[in-house]
Amino acid sequence: SMASPALLMRVVASAYSVAEKAATIVRNVMSAGDLGIVEKAGPNDLQTKADRLVQMSICASLARKFPKVTIIGEEELPTDDVTEDLIEDGHCEEILKKPCPAQYTGIKEEELVIWVDPLDGTKEYTEGLLDHVTVLIGIAYGGKAIAGVINQPYYNYEAGANAVLGRTIWGVLGMGAFGFQLKEAPAGKHIVVTTRSHSSALVNECITALNPDHVIRVGGAGNKVIQLIEGKASAYVFASPGCKKWDTCAPEAILHAVGGKITDIRGNSFQYNKEVKHMNSAGVLATLRNYDYYASRIPNIVKESLVP
Repeated sequence: SMASPALLMRVVASAYSVAEKAATIVRNVMSAGDLGIVEKAGPNDLQTKADRLVQMSICASLARKFPKVTIIGEEELPTDDVTEDLIEDGHCEEILKKPCPAQYTGIKEEELVIWVDPLDGTKEYTEGLLDHVTVLIGIAYGGKAIAGVINQPYYNYEAGANAVLGRTIWGVLGMGAFGFQLKEAPAGKHIVVTTRSHSSALVNECITALNPDHVIRVGGAGNKVIQLIEGKASAYVFASPGCKKWDTCAPEAILHAVGGKITDIRGNSFQYNKEVKHMNSAGVLATLRNYDYYASRIPNIVKESLVP
Protein backbone atom coordinates (compact mmCIF):
# COMPACT_ATOMS: atom_id res chain seq x y z
CA SER A 1 0.00 0.00 0.00
CA MET A 2 1.10 3.58 -0.63
CA ALA A 3 2.30 5.48 2.41
CA SER A 4 0.13 8.53 2.99
CA PRO A 5 1.64 11.73 1.54
CA ALA A 6 3.95 13.75 3.80
CA LEU A 7 2.36 16.65 5.68
CA LEU A 8 4.17 19.27 3.57
CA MET A 9 2.74 17.88 0.33
CA ARG A 10 -0.74 17.76 1.87
CA VAL A 11 -0.43 21.40 2.95
CA VAL A 12 0.78 22.50 -0.51
CA ALA A 13 -1.93 20.47 -2.26
CA SER A 14 -4.60 22.09 -0.06
CA ALA A 15 -3.08 25.58 -0.44
CA TYR A 16 -3.32 25.12 -4.23
CA SER A 17 -7.10 24.52 -4.08
CA VAL A 18 -7.56 27.19 -1.41
CA ALA A 19 -5.77 29.70 -3.71
CA GLU A 20 -8.06 28.78 -6.61
CA LYS A 21 -11.11 29.36 -4.39
CA ALA A 22 -9.54 32.71 -3.37
CA ALA A 23 -9.23 33.69 -7.04
CA THR A 24 -12.93 32.99 -7.57
CA ILE A 25 -13.78 35.24 -4.60
CA VAL A 26 -11.52 38.01 -5.97
CA ARG A 27 -13.21 37.85 -9.39
CA ASN A 28 -16.72 37.69 -7.88
CA VAL A 29 -16.17 40.78 -5.70
CA MET A 30 -14.91 42.69 -8.74
CA SER A 31 -17.79 41.65 -10.99
CA ALA A 32 -20.35 42.45 -8.28
CA GLY A 33 -19.04 46.00 -8.47
CA ASP A 34 -18.85 46.97 -4.79
CA LEU A 35 -15.21 46.74 -3.70
CA GLY A 36 -15.86 48.04 -0.19
CA ILE A 37 -12.60 50.01 -0.07
CA VAL A 38 -11.20 51.02 3.32
CA GLU A 39 -8.02 53.08 3.83
CA LYS A 40 -5.66 51.51 6.38
CA ALA A 41 -2.55 53.67 6.86
CA GLY A 42 -3.30 56.01 3.95
CA PRO A 43 -4.37 56.31 0.29
CA ASN A 44 -1.70 53.82 -0.89
CA ASP A 45 -2.57 51.30 1.83
CA LEU A 46 -6.01 50.00 0.97
CA GLN A 47 -8.18 47.08 1.98
CA THR A 48 -11.16 45.83 -0.02
CA LYS A 49 -13.99 43.38 0.53
CA ALA A 50 -11.89 40.91 -1.50
CA ASP A 51 -8.91 41.22 0.90
CA ARG A 52 -11.23 40.50 3.82
CA LEU A 53 -13.22 37.60 2.34
CA VAL A 54 -10.16 35.95 0.80
CA GLN A 55 -8.17 36.06 4.01
CA MET A 56 -11.07 34.57 5.95
CA SER A 57 -11.43 31.85 3.32
CA ILE A 58 -7.72 30.95 3.20
CA CYS A 59 -7.07 31.05 6.93
CA ALA A 60 -10.24 29.23 7.95
CA SER A 61 -9.89 26.55 5.26
CA LEU A 62 -6.26 25.78 6.14
CA ALA A 63 -6.83 26.02 9.91
CA ARG A 64 -9.66 23.52 9.70
CA LYS A 65 -7.43 20.95 7.95
CA PHE A 66 -4.19 21.75 9.77
CA PRO A 67 -5.21 23.05 13.21
CA LYS A 68 -1.70 23.16 14.71
CA VAL A 69 -0.09 25.17 11.91
CA THR A 70 0.55 28.87 12.66
CA ILE A 71 -1.18 31.00 10.02
CA ILE A 72 -0.32 34.71 9.76
CA GLY A 73 -2.39 36.88 7.42
CA GLU A 74 -2.02 40.50 6.40
CA GLU A 75 -5.43 41.73 7.53
CA GLU A 76 -6.50 41.98 11.16
CA LEU A 77 -9.85 40.22 11.13
CA PRO A 78 -12.15 38.29 13.43
CA THR A 79 -11.82 34.57 12.70
CA ASP A 80 -15.01 33.25 14.21
CA ASP A 81 -17.65 34.46 11.74
CA VAL A 82 -16.50 32.60 8.63
CA THR A 83 -19.47 31.34 6.64
CA GLU A 84 -19.39 27.80 5.24
CA ASP A 85 -19.44 29.03 1.62
CA LEU A 86 -15.93 30.48 2.18
CA ILE A 87 -14.45 27.09 3.17
CA GLU A 88 -12.44 25.15 0.57
CA ASP A 89 -11.92 21.52 1.49
CA GLY A 90 -10.33 20.26 -1.73
CA HIS A 91 -6.73 19.58 -2.72
CA CYS A 92 -4.72 19.16 -5.90
CA GLU A 93 -4.27 15.41 -6.57
CA GLU A 94 -1.29 15.99 -8.87
CA ILE A 95 0.69 17.61 -6.03
CA LEU A 96 -0.11 14.75 -3.64
CA LYS A 97 1.34 12.26 -6.15
CA LYS A 98 4.77 13.92 -6.10
CA PRO A 99 7.31 12.63 -3.58
CA CYS A 100 8.17 15.02 -0.77
CA PRO A 101 11.85 16.13 -0.72
CA ALA A 102 13.60 13.94 1.86
CA GLN A 103 14.61 16.81 4.16
CA TYR A 104 10.93 17.71 4.70
CA THR A 105 9.30 14.30 5.18
CA GLY A 106 9.31 14.44 9.00
CA ILE A 107 7.78 17.90 9.44
CA LYS A 108 5.03 18.22 12.05
CA GLU A 109 2.10 20.64 11.84
CA GLU A 110 3.26 22.80 14.74
CA GLU A 111 6.60 23.39 12.97
CA LEU A 112 5.01 25.13 9.98
CA VAL A 113 4.18 28.84 9.62
CA ILE A 114 1.95 29.91 6.73
CA TRP A 115 2.18 33.55 5.60
CA VAL A 116 -0.89 34.76 3.70
CA ASP A 117 -1.35 37.84 1.53
CA PRO A 118 -4.98 37.51 0.45
CA LEU A 119 -4.67 40.14 -2.28
CA ASP A 120 -1.20 41.39 -3.20
CA GLY A 121 -1.54 44.54 -5.31
CA THR A 122 -4.75 45.85 -3.72
CA LYS A 123 -4.24 49.39 -5.03
CA GLU A 124 -3.83 48.05 -8.57
CA TYR A 125 -6.95 45.90 -8.09
CA THR A 126 -8.97 49.01 -7.21
CA GLU A 127 -7.58 50.77 -10.31
CA GLY A 128 -8.34 47.93 -12.72
CA LEU A 129 -4.70 46.88 -13.30
CA LEU A 130 -5.83 43.33 -12.85
CA ASP A 131 -2.76 41.49 -14.13
CA HIS A 132 -0.77 42.92 -11.17
CA VAL A 133 -2.94 41.11 -8.62
CA THR A 134 -1.87 37.89 -6.89
CA VAL A 135 -2.97 35.70 -3.97
CA LEU A 136 0.06 34.54 -1.92
CA ILE A 137 0.32 31.53 0.39
CA GLY A 138 3.87 30.96 1.66
CA ILE A 139 4.92 28.00 3.79
CA ALA A 140 7.89 28.32 6.16
CA TYR A 141 9.81 25.78 8.26
CA GLY A 142 12.75 26.54 10.54
CA GLY A 143 12.36 30.23 9.69
CA LYS A 144 12.88 29.56 5.98
CA ALA A 145 10.41 29.83 3.07
CA ILE A 146 10.23 26.24 1.74
CA ALA A 147 7.06 26.14 -0.36
CA GLY A 148 4.70 28.62 -1.93
CA VAL A 149 1.58 29.11 -4.00
CA ILE A 150 0.96 32.20 -6.14
CA ASN A 151 -2.40 32.54 -7.84
CA GLN A 152 -3.02 35.19 -10.50
CA PRO A 153 -6.82 35.53 -10.61
CA TYR A 154 -6.72 37.61 -13.79
CA TYR A 155 -3.95 35.89 -15.72
CA ASN A 156 -4.99 36.06 -19.39
CA TYR A 157 -7.70 38.66 -18.76
CA GLU A 158 -6.76 40.63 -21.87
CA ALA A 159 -6.96 37.55 -24.13
CA GLY A 160 -10.63 37.99 -25.02
CA ALA A 161 -14.00 36.70 -23.84
CA ASN A 162 -13.31 32.97 -24.23
CA ALA A 163 -9.94 32.94 -22.48
CA VAL A 164 -9.54 30.82 -19.35
CA LEU A 165 -8.92 33.31 -16.53
CA GLY A 166 -6.32 32.78 -13.84
CA ARG A 167 -3.46 30.38 -13.09
CA THR A 168 -1.75 28.91 -10.06
CA ILE A 169 2.04 28.72 -9.76
CA TRP A 170 3.48 26.56 -6.96
CA GLY A 171 6.87 25.34 -5.84
CA VAL A 172 8.75 23.44 -3.17
CA LEU A 173 12.48 23.77 -2.38
CA GLY A 174 14.31 20.69 -3.62
CA MET A 175 11.53 19.91 -6.10
CA GLY A 176 11.16 22.90 -8.40
CA ALA A 177 8.29 25.17 -9.40
CA PHE A 178 5.34 24.51 -11.67
CA GLY A 179 2.47 26.18 -13.51
CA PHE A 180 4.54 28.56 -15.67
CA GLN A 181 7.32 28.46 -18.26
CA LEU A 182 10.70 29.27 -16.68
CA LYS A 183 12.59 31.78 -18.81
CA GLU A 184 15.67 33.93 -18.27
CA ALA A 185 15.78 37.66 -19.04
CA PRO A 186 17.62 38.60 -22.26
CA ALA A 187 21.39 38.14 -21.78
CA GLY A 188 23.31 41.36 -21.24
CA LYS A 189 20.15 43.40 -20.65
CA HIS A 190 19.59 44.99 -17.24
CA ILE A 191 15.85 45.26 -16.75
CA VAL A 192 14.81 46.33 -13.26
CA VAL A 193 11.30 45.81 -11.94
CA THR A 194 10.28 48.01 -9.01
CA THR A 195 7.36 49.53 -7.15
CA ARG A 196 4.58 51.39 -8.91
CA SER A 197 2.87 53.17 -6.01
CA HIS A 198 5.51 53.27 -3.23
CA SER A 199 8.30 55.24 -4.92
CA SER A 200 10.71 57.49 -3.01
CA ALA A 201 13.95 59.39 -3.55
CA LEU A 202 15.87 56.42 -2.15
CA VAL A 203 14.04 53.89 -4.35
CA ASN A 204 14.90 55.95 -7.42
CA GLU A 205 18.48 56.70 -6.35
CA CYS A 206 19.13 52.99 -5.98
CA ILE A 207 17.74 52.20 -9.43
CA THR A 208 19.69 55.01 -11.08
CA ALA A 209 22.90 53.61 -9.58
CA LEU A 210 22.24 50.27 -11.32
CA ASN A 211 22.13 52.07 -14.69
CA PRO A 212 19.39 49.80 -16.06
CA ASP A 213 18.49 49.52 -19.76
CA HIS A 214 14.84 49.58 -18.76
CA VAL A 215 12.71 50.01 -15.61
CA ILE A 216 9.32 48.33 -15.18
CA ARG A 217 7.03 49.82 -12.50
CA VAL A 218 4.31 47.40 -11.40
CA GLY A 219 2.31 46.59 -8.28
CA GLY A 220 2.63 43.51 -6.12
CA ALA A 221 5.62 41.52 -4.89
CA GLY A 222 4.14 38.31 -6.29
CA ASN A 223 3.80 39.95 -9.68
CA LYS A 224 7.39 41.23 -9.58
CA VAL A 225 8.84 37.79 -8.84
CA ILE A 226 6.74 36.37 -11.70
CA GLN A 227 8.43 38.96 -13.96
CA LEU A 228 11.79 37.43 -12.91
CA ILE A 229 10.87 33.76 -13.43
CA GLU A 230 9.26 34.49 -16.81
CA GLY A 231 12.27 36.44 -18.06
CA LYS A 232 10.60 39.84 -18.35
CA ALA A 233 12.94 41.44 -15.79
CA SER A 234 16.44 40.64 -14.57
CA ALA A 235 16.23 42.18 -11.08
CA TYR A 236 13.54 43.20 -8.58
CA VAL A 237 14.87 46.15 -6.59
CA PHE A 238 12.98 47.96 -3.83
CA ALA A 239 15.12 50.19 -1.61
CA SER A 240 12.50 51.00 0.99
CA PRO A 241 10.66 49.51 3.94
CA GLY A 242 7.02 48.66 3.21
CA CYS A 243 7.16 45.10 1.97
CA LYS A 244 6.06 42.52 4.57
CA LYS A 245 6.76 38.85 5.26
CA TRP A 246 3.46 37.78 3.68
CA ASP A 247 4.53 39.60 0.47
CA THR A 248 7.82 37.73 0.15
CA CYS A 249 7.31 34.23 1.64
CA ALA A 250 5.50 32.49 -1.24
CA PRO A 251 7.45 34.27 -4.02
CA GLU A 252 10.74 33.53 -2.23
CA ALA A 253 10.01 29.79 -2.06
CA ILE A 254 9.15 29.68 -5.76
CA LEU A 255 12.14 31.79 -6.78
CA HIS A 256 14.56 29.73 -4.67
CA ALA A 257 13.04 26.50 -6.01
CA VAL A 258 14.24 27.48 -9.51
CA GLY A 259 17.69 28.68 -8.42
CA GLY A 260 17.00 32.39 -7.93
CA LYS A 261 17.79 34.53 -4.92
CA ILE A 262 15.97 37.11 -2.80
CA THR A 263 17.36 39.10 0.15
CA ASP A 264 16.95 42.55 1.62
CA ILE A 265 18.91 45.40 0.00
CA ARG A 266 21.88 44.65 2.29
CA GLY A 267 22.04 40.97 1.34
CA ASN A 268 20.41 39.50 4.45
CA SER A 269 18.04 36.53 4.14
CA PHE A 270 14.47 36.94 5.33
CA GLN A 271 13.36 35.01 8.41
CA TYR A 272 9.85 33.55 8.58
CA ASN A 273 9.50 32.06 12.07
CA LYS A 274 6.29 33.08 13.82
CA GLU A 275 7.97 35.53 16.25
CA VAL A 276 9.66 37.58 13.52
CA LYS A 277 8.62 41.20 12.86
CA HIS A 278 6.35 41.53 9.86
CA MET A 279 8.06 44.40 8.03
CA ASN A 280 10.97 43.79 5.64
CA SER A 281 12.50 47.08 6.76
CA ALA A 282 15.60 46.86 4.58
CA GLY A 283 13.77 46.45 1.28
CA VAL A 284 14.11 43.75 -1.37
CA LEU A 285 16.69 42.62 -3.93
CA ALA A 286 15.80 39.59 -6.05
CA THR A 287 17.02 37.95 -9.25
CA LEU A 288 16.59 34.67 -11.09
CA ARG A 289 20.25 34.81 -12.18
CA ASN A 290 23.26 37.13 -11.66
CA TYR A 291 22.35 38.18 -8.12
CA ASP A 292 25.95 39.21 -7.34
CA TYR A 293 26.05 41.63 -10.27
CA TYR A 294 23.18 43.66 -8.81
CA ALA A 295 24.13 43.22 -5.14
CA SER A 296 27.63 44.60 -5.80
CA ARG A 297 26.16 47.74 -7.39
CA ILE A 298 23.81 48.79 -4.59
CA PRO A 299 25.32 52.05 -3.28
CA ASN A 300 26.55 52.06 0.34
CA ILE A 301 24.50 55.16 1.08
CA VAL A 302 21.37 53.20 0.15
CA LYS A 303 22.37 50.27 2.38
CA GLU A 304 23.16 52.60 5.27
CA SER A 305 19.76 54.29 4.95
CA LEU A 306 17.89 51.00 5.40
CA VAL A 307 18.19 49.33 8.78
CA PRO A 308 16.88 45.73 9.01
